[in-house]
Amino acid sequence: MMRSFFLLLALLTGFNTAVVAADTPPDVLARTTTQEVLVILKQDKDAQGISLNKVHQLVETKILPIFDFNRMTQLVVGKNWPRATAKQKQELVTEFRNLMVRTYANSLLAFNNQTIEFKPLNMNPGDTEVTVHSEIRQPGGQPISIDYSMYQTAFGWKVYDVVIDAVSLVTNYRSSFSSTIRKSGIDGLIETLSKQESSDAVKPSKQPGS
Repeated sequence: MMRSFFLLLALLTGFNTAVVAADTPPDVLARTTTQEVLVILKQDKDAQGISLNKVHQLVETKILPIFDFNRMTQLVVGKNWPRATAKQKQELVTEFRNLMVRTYANSLLAFNNQTIEFKPLNMNPGDTEVTVHSEIRQPGGQPISIDYSMYQTAFGWKVYDVVIDAVSLVTNYRSSFSSTIRKSGIDGLIETLSKQESSDAVKPSKQPGS
């Protein structure tokens, strides 16, 4: 379930704010830049196979800029967030961001001919929070709905949650993080995430087709 969840998430979150104006509508931002990421992936795989370094670069430049990791981490930690010190909050944001980098990078390596269709945006003048609806299509598979929860900031639209077939990223992680905090406290969660990063770092990367 989790592998499928993040494969879909990685394929659909290739946004890039560097090349668009801050007032670009969220659905336009999503559609045009997602297409850009899918083209890059296909070109590299058709040529010589995409490297892990290239995937990390795609994650850093295309995916991360559109996410508000401070807000996402606060939502994921939930009721435990006010209990954290300023230092703990900073560490939680850092570790959650690192978790997303690793997850997206591994998922993008599994890219294989998926396509995406964005639905018309239901947005009223003055709205500062919207849901961008889309659908991923896979050869031989049923379409899967993808909803992006986004809000407007001074730096453009930012994603703070993604819901895939009614499964919320924020809710999914909130459950597992809360369990860890109950057992080991906030420092225990930070330590768990840090150890997971170290463990992933020493694993050999698996290239497509290997």
